[in-house]
Amino acid sequence: MTIKDTPEEWEIRGSETPFTGAKTSVRTDEVVMPDGSVARRDYQVHPGSVAVLALDGDDRVLVIRQYRHPVRERLWEIPAGLLDVPGENPLHAARRELYEEAHVKAEDWRVLTDVYTTPGGCDEAVRIFLARDLSEAEGERFAAEHEETDMELARVPVDELVRGVLAGDLHNSCLVVGVLSLAAARGGAGLDALRPAEAPWPARPFAS
Repeated sequence: MTIKDTPEEWEIRGSETPFTGAKTSVRTDEVVMPDGSVARRDYQVHPGSVAVLALDGDDRVLVIRQYRHPVRERLWEIPAGLLDVPGENPLHAARRELYEEAHVKAEDWRVLTDVYTTPGGCDEAVRIFLARDLSEAEGERFAAEHEETDMELARVPVDELVRGVLAGDLHNSCLVVGVLSLAAARGGAGLDALRPAEAPWPARPFAS
């Protein structure tokens, strides 16, 4: 038996969008269940995101600390952002986010993992990249706004982050998934065996 997620779509009898925001919306679908009954399912419609686990030559991960209002906490995270343009190449978006949030560039990019953040209530798909061979970006720093104006930046050893995740001290999903995926890749075939940076992504198809 192959353990692999597979595409499937159940019949939808009706659909409406009771809320539309600046970046996301809420959709209500009337979905036909296996027994023939119809159930209403509400979920957030999301454009998708990218995140970057940037690993420097001293085996430290570039992390940021930012206030997140929905959970009322200041979280340690890895650089991440929305796919603002439909069909946007996620690698291009990841390079942009690393520059904007950390003023850093990377020469070596690979796909670390792909994940649905909360598939029971949101269709957000995130591609997490591994970025290595880091250096300071050229040009002026990106002008931050809103929560990003007091964002902290640090470089933390991988082992320290793993301990923080397992101790329940770190909660951001992209950081947790990215750090543990990094540890798993190292314990398996190695980082150079990861997928190339422009590997297909069925959840959010893109042009090269």
